[in-house]
Amino acid sequence: MNRTVQERRRKSKAPADKRYYDSRYGAHILKVLPGQYRMASEEDEMLVTVLGSCVAACIRDPRTGYGGMNHFMLPAGSDPSSWGGLEAAFRYGNYAMEVLINELMKAGCRKEDMEIKLFGGANVSNILSDVGERNIKFVRQYLGNEGLRPVAEDLGGDKPRRIHYCPFTGKVQRLLLRRVDDSNVIGNEESRYQKDIIQPKPSAGDVELFD
Repeated sequence: MNRTVQERRRKSKAPADKRYYDSRYGAHILKVLPGQYRMASEEDEMLVTVLGSCVAACIRDPRTGYGGMNHFMLPAGSDPSSWGGLEAAFRYGNYAMEVLINELMKAGCRKEDMEIKLFGGANVSNILSDVGERNIKFVRQYLGNEGLRPVAEDLGGDKPRRIHYCPFTGKVQRLLLRRVDDSNVIGNEESRYQKDIIQPKPSAGDVELFD
């Protein structure tokens, strides 16, 4: 393994309070919340997120097992000054995708070698019912413009998803959340969060969803 990837692996380690061991999966869990991305590389590291209308891209370098997952809420933001800082920028697909892909390229991965899997974009909110469709359209167009093609995708529908992703192996476990209560809670939280992005409140801080 080259030195760049080794350095990236060391830097990818999440703080102790951001990761925990789950004996059911035999892995250390790193949660990826809305507006975040995380990198992982060890065999016992798993990235986990819950998606409604949001989309997550799981991207890795199959040669090294180094990869990551993002979780974006809206397709694109054209004015960086209105994003509310670096963390807020990750809520937009154009920034979240660029950063995740660049992270892999900095570690020595070539674009043509990237293994990409897409998830999410469900219609779980009656208030912002087209957000999922717009996120799906965006991510497909973005990858097409970059000359990239996903090897797998599970997009659309009307059910939230829980995604478990291990970059080391590329394995993904997808669970549809079928209970009406789950869909309603996630849909309402996403609607409220998306409104905060479109009309941000001063000094609102970050909101941690889907605990």
